[in-house]
Amino acid sequence: MTFPPGAALPSAEDLLSIIRVQTEIARLGLDLDAVMGLAATASMELTTADGAAVEIVEGPLMVYRAAAGAALSQLGIGIDAEHSLSGLCVRSGSPLSCDDAESDPRVDLTACRKVGLRAMAVVPLRYDKDTVGVLKVMSRRPAAFGHRELEILKLLADLLAASMYFAARCGNDALFHRATHDMLTGLANRALFLDRLRNALLQADRENNQTGVLMVDMDELKQINDRLGHRVGDIAIREFAQRLANGARRSDTVARLGGDEFGVVLSPTASTDGLQASTTRLEQQVHGPLRVDGHEINLGASFGAALYPDDASDIESLLDKADQAMYATKRTRKSTRPGAPLPDANGI
Repeated sequence: MTFPPGAALPSAEDLLSIIRVQTEIARLGLDLDAVMGLAATASMELTTADGAAVEIVEGPLMVYRAAAGAALSQLGIGIDAEHSLSGLCVRSGSPLSCDDAESDPRVDLTACRKVGLRAMAVVPLRYDKDTVGVLKVMSRRPAAFGHRELEILKLLADLLAASMYFAARCGNDALFHRATHDMLTGLANRALFLDRLRNALLQADRENNQTGVLMVDMDELKQINDRLGHRVGDIAIREFAQRLANGARRSDTVARLGGDEFGVVLSPTASTDGLQASTTRLEQQVHGPLRVDGHEINLGASFGAALYPDDASDIESLLDKADQAMYATKRTRKSTRPGAPLPDANGI
C-alpha cells in the first residue's frame, strides 16, 4: 500500500505491541480458535476500535469465527458475502475501508445499523494462494480508521494467516475444523455452538418444535490446576468433555465455551420433561471418579437448562435463562453439600 505524504503510520509503540502479539501467537501454537480470538482483541485495542472480528468464507457467507468488543454479539453469524464490504475484500484481495456506512453503497447498511456501526476497515486473510477470510475492525464513529489503522491490520493479518497456514496444512477442510473446534477437547467452540443454536431455533420455528440448551460448569477446575498442575487439569477437561459428548445424541451439539464452561444444544427437545430427562442423563454421565498419576478426582458439574420457545423467544434471553439456572444450581449445591477437599501431593 502506498501512503500519501504525511500519512500517519504505525509508531514504534505499535510495532512493539505487534511483536508481543506475535510472541503470544507462537505460544498458542496450533490452537487456531485462540489465535483468532487474540487477533480480534489485539486489532480492536491497537486501532481503538469499538469491535473487531475474524470472518471466514463459508460458501456464500462470511461467518464471524472470532470477535471482540461490539462484535461479540455477532459471533457465529453469517453475512451475505455478495453484499458486504468483507465479501468485496475477499473478491478483490485488497484492504478496504468505509468512512461512513450511511453513505457507502458497498456495505450492508441494515446489518450496520443493527449494531450501531458507522466506520469499518477490513484486510484479507490469505491461506496458501486463496483469500479465506478477513480481519475487520469497526467503530461507532465515522471516519475512525486511516492509513495507520489499515497498516496495523495488515501486519496482524499476516501473523494470523501464517498461523492458519501452519495450523491447517492439510487443506481448507482442516482450516475450517480448526476455526470451529476447541483445540484441547475437539468439541465445537463458542462460535460453532452459537451457529448451531441459531440454526436449531430456526428449525424449531419451521417445524413447530422445541429446542433445549444447557449451560454446564465443570466442578473445581481451578482447584485441580492449583493443586495438581495444569497438565492434570487438561486431562480432567478432556475426560469431562468426552463423557459429556458420549452422553449426548447425534443430533445434539456439545461445545466447550471456554475454561470450565461447556454448552449443549439439544435439538429437537419434545417437552420440559424431555429437557429434564436429558439433563439428568448428562449429569449422571459426567459424574464419577478419574484417576490421574495416582490421584483420584471426582468429576462433576452444575447444569442449567432452558427450553425454546417456552422459556425465551430469542437466543440471548435463552442463554441467559440457562445461565441463571446453572448458577442457581451451583449455589444450591454449595449450600447443601460442601465440596470434599481435592487430593494434595500425597493423594486422597
